[in-house]
Amino acid sequence: MRPKSTRRPEASLEGVATRKPPWLKKRLPDAEAMRKMGALLRERRLHTVCESAFCPNQGECFGRGVATFLIMGDVCSRDCSFCAVANGRPTPLDRSEPGHVADAVARLGLRHVVVTSVTRDDLPDGGAGHYVETIRAVRGRVAEATIEVLTPDFQGDVQCLDRVLDEAPEVFNHNLETVPRLYDTVRPQGVFERSMLVLRRAVERRTSLVKTGWMVGLGEDVEEVRHLLEAVADMGVDVVTIGQYLRPSAKHIRVSEYVHPRLFERYKEWGAALGLQVHAAPFVRSSFQAGESLTQARLRRGSRNGSLDSQTAIEIE
Repeated sequence: MRPKSTRRPEASLEGVATRKPPWLKKRLPDAEAMRKMGALLRERRLHTVCESAFCPNQGECFGRGVATFLIMGDVCSRDCSFCAVANGRPTPLDRSEPGHVADAVARLGLRHVVVTSVTRDDLPDGGAGHYVETIRAVRGRVAEATIEVLTPDFQGDVQCLDRVLDEAPEVFNHNLETVPRLYDTVRPQGVFERSMLVLRRAVERRTSLVKTGWMVGLGEDVEEVRHLLEAVADMGVDVVTIGQYLRPSAKHIRVSEYVHPRLFERYKEWGAALGLQVHAAPFVRSSFQAGESLTQARLRRGSRNGSLDSQTAIEIE
């Protein structure tokens, strides 16, 4: 049984939820960069999680010519209380989508490609085959690009999960989203143990760097975050992302608190002590600066092995 969580003094570093603090202010995005990226995406009939999830980093990423592709449509079969992505009856799969993603990757000159999706519980394989086709299309078009996938849980179907892992993307990511206690309210159609099974299988297969992430400011306490860091470290996960939950609309779950940047630093310290690579800050998101995260992970792995592998050398040139 998981120990009962208690508040620690660090919780006093957290802000008040009634008004956004100054560290959550962002510059206005470059309108021209947004226009150009939007035009490319519409031309290729593509969606991005940047737009669909109202990501606060959208302007910065689009300004750098980077986007996280959202495949299998922009309507999710699940209805999580934190997520801005539309839910309802998903549309049929667009079989030309993998090729369109590959075209966009080539046009943008991406060196690291992040692909995520809506959850498709309506599909027999949960969309695993579509992930496979997308990975292969990107590699066929831009062989030098590294690929990161952020997948749903495939309802715990290991055979579906293995189809994606068999493609050996450089990074396999599945987000836990929140601490176990809050699943019923934050992620009611998700199962914490099922998501842990997905991560455990990815670690066992070791075809990819394994990554997960969650939000804070949903009502968790600091000891629950510590326990979760310990759990994923014990499992063998490589990289963790922790960011501030920001309420997309009045229909979504309220922000419980705005976590102070110093507490994010404490989470990074705790993770580092456990051997994890932790990216923790208010605007950290799973795919934000993902290429840089992969480079750091390879450098860490290379330093532990006493040398850098050749792909790492390519990444940091």
